[in-house]
Amino acid sequence: MTRTKPRGLFIVFEGIDGSGKTTQARRLLRRLRRRGRRAVFFREPTRGRWGREIRRLARRADSLTPKEELELFVKDRRENVARNLEPALAAGRDVVLDRYYFSTIAYQGAKGLDPGRIRRLNESFAIPPDLVIVLDVEAAAGLARIAGRGSRDELFEREDYLVRVARLFRAFAGPAVVHVDGRGEPRAIARAIWAEVEPLI
Repeated sequence: MTRTKPRGLFIVFEGIDGSGKTTQARRLLRRLRRRGRRAVFFREPTRGRWGREIRRLARRADSLTPKEELELFVKDRRENVARNLEPALAAGRDVVLDRYYFSTIAYQGAKGLDPGRIRRLNESFAIPPDLVIVLDVEAAAGLARIAGRGSRDELFEREDYLVRVARLFRAFAGPAVVHVDGRGEPRAIARAIWAEVEPLI
């Protein structure tokens, strides 16, 4: 009898631009690997066809309608689930993902689309995460952190808009959702995140 390999752990990082989620996702990836876990990192938008299109259009404000944005993100996510997430998890690898459909709910929901409809559309095909870590920061603080990046995503990085996005992120709740204060020192934030992850290993 063939023993089925256990599915890997699926951890998602969420938050507004400048919340520190990419930094913390990579910190967690390294810590999991040091613990001997077979961990991999992915991000959305991906580097695939639809992800590249999203990144290209994000440089210009109002280049897409909210509905068009949603359609592109869903296409990119379907591809990510099929090509990256499902195979990695099925192989017993832990997956650390930088942004998932919660970002779509927050960002496109803040532009007037129905958050409930966005959630239902994504959850019809998306893999449920074992843990969703939402890094909470205020919009002004997030923008201050990314001010030195050089290029701006005019489609998503406006303070009045990010205030609405942050409000939707703060409203996420559920047994798999954990909110972490993203305003502190990175090592302290990493310790708080590890305290949530370690019991799942």
